[in-house]
Amino acid sequence: MAEPERRRARYEDLYDIPEHHIGEIIAGELYTQPRPGVPHARASSVLGAVLYDPFDSGGGGPGGWVVLDEPELHLGADVLVPDLAGWRRERMPELPRDAALTLAPDWVCEVLSPRTRAHDRVRKMPVYAREGVGHLWLVDPDAKLLEIYRLDGESYRSVGSHDGDARVRAEPFDAIELELGALWR
Repeated sequence: MAEPERRRARYEDLYDIPEHHIGEIIAGELYTQPRPGVPHARASSVLGAVLYDPFDSGGGGPGGWVVLDEPELHLGADVLVPDLAGWRRERMPELPRDAALTLAPDWVCEVLSPRTRAHDRVRKMPVYAREGVGHLWLVDPDAKLLEIYRLDGESYRSVGSHDGDARVRAEPFDAIELELGALWR
């Protein structure tokens, strides 16, 4: 006997997930996970703050970017919520007023946790590649690791990995030196 066909997830299904959970829809499937732990939140918060001043506000740096925490992205039929995302201002000169963005970012950062590690790599990375997100960072607070990827055709190519307390210049934000140790403290 054939299994019944599963119903594709709809945006309205996100309203039914428990409070303090994050919901995403990828390839018609609803995925939920609890809010991340403190090491995850710390790494994301510090990284966003470090990038905001020189790149978003332009305070003493090159400017030219819009950097957002946990934006809701509607990319085709998929709904994703990266930890951080950035758009070059030339592509998004004004912030939309809607709750969700349909313009794919130029850069995405996913902070990995034990619960999301496979989800971020296996499900979300291909969507970002399909949508033409030029740069992807994976930050792993447990391993104290930053992985940097650049879109190369239809898939990502690793252009660097750095760990511990290294000081690095990571594209597309290589105009500044990033102190990785600040993400783990």
